[in-house]
Amino acid sequence: MDTIASLFSFITTPVSWVIVQFHSVYGKIFGPDTGWAWGLSIVSLVILIRICLIPLFVKQIKATRAMQTLQPEMKKIQERYKSDKQRQSEEMMKLYKESGTNPLSSCLPILAQSPFFFALYHVLNGIATGKTIGVIDDQLLESARKAHIVGAPLAAKFTDGADKVASLGATLTDVRVVTAVMIVLMSASQFFTQRQLMTKNVDTTVKTPFMQQQKMLMYVFPVMFAVFGINFPVGVLVYWLTTNVWTMGQQMFVIRRNPTPGSKAQAAFLERLQKQIGHTKKVRGRGNTNVIKAIVAKGRDRNEFERKFINGLTKAGLAAQADGTVVESESAVATDTEDGTPAGGAPKRQQPKRQSKAQRQSATAQAAAKDDPESKTSLEKAQDKPEDAAPKAKPTGGNTTGDKPGSGTRSKAKSGPRKGQQRPKHPSSKK
Repeated sequence: MDTIASLFSFITTPVSWVIVQFHSVYGKIFGPDTGWAWGLSIVSLVILIRICLIPLFVKQIKATRAMQTLQPEMKKIQERYKSDKQRQSEEMMKLYKESGTNPLSSCLPILAQSPFFFALYHVLNGIATGKTIGVIDDQLLESARKAHIVGAPLAAKFTDGADKVASLGATLTDVRVVTAVMIVLMSASQFFTQRQLMTKNVDTTVKTPFMQQQKMLMYVFPVMFAVFGINFPVGVLVYWLTTNVWTMGQQMFVIRRNPTPGSKAQAAFLERLQKQIGHTKKVRGRGNTNVIKAIVAKGRDRNEFERKFINGLTKAGLAAQADGTVVESESAVATDTEDGTPAGGAPKRQQPKRQSKAQRQSATAQAAAKDDPESKTSLEKAQDKPEDAAPKAKPTGGNTTGDKPGSGTRSKAKSGPRKGQQRPKHPSSKK
């Protein structure tokens, strides 16, 4: 570890300068020789470094999601060229180039943070051995050696002997208890961070080797921290525990606000967003607007949770727009205008009323009469004559000599046109 730390000795001066600046501030509050002043200086160094690494963290998230998306294609390439490793590598590089992804992007925050970690280890190791390093002079060195965090010296290790620990003004029991607790917390925070990534922020609909790798790292990283942690000074454990807690909180924020599509975290996020939009009838926040815009743009390619979100908005009388906003959309009955045309577009289809048999026959007769005026029925001709032209019946006092039983008015009535609806003649029939 000392050899690796020496490789990053070029950055020990900037790291030691930052620690001294923070120490000068906290020393005025807690005292220059206290563990609070030196411990908070290390914590502030971590926070400063992690803030500077936020752009790389965002790039890591994008690279990780891009790699998850490419896993099915990568698996196809591996199966297709399983016997030709060179061709497999070429196709993989071609896929990365076309998609604009880089496998190393997911490791950028860890790689960028490593020089600061080893530089801090180099500084603390110099304090433990009584050597000035960077901008830490003899006075600051003596102050750092007196600083204790919960009874454990800043430069003490779990593997140190009783004599070395006693020279730092502490007991072996205090050092080992404090370092053991910090190692357990450091490993547990790393495990929890990786576990929430695997259980909440992974698309469960796609099973890829990438998921198996992440699951393996979930158990490997805590073990690595436990093994290497016994060789870390207390100050380095403070640094690593702080950065793990920061990573855990940062990961929780990303999972809550920008989850991976198709994951359980996305289902919970869309459920919260649906309730918020249903209550306020509008979208709040630029991030939420971008999420809705992306869901609308997917169309039929939406996953199960996104379709459920759109259907939930529809049931609430809302409609998602292409610009990421929502508008109120009334039901089909409410949107109909007076002429039966919906407010949104095509006229509403009307169901024809059912007609009786007499109405259908009358309509057929009228249509035939329009085509051939001479084909009118006798009843229609009689109805067309004026009332004055109708023959008047002669008054009779009874049966006359010329009348026969059954003849007369009654017989003439029988010879006239039948009452009731007549069957119309076909237009093509002869008169």
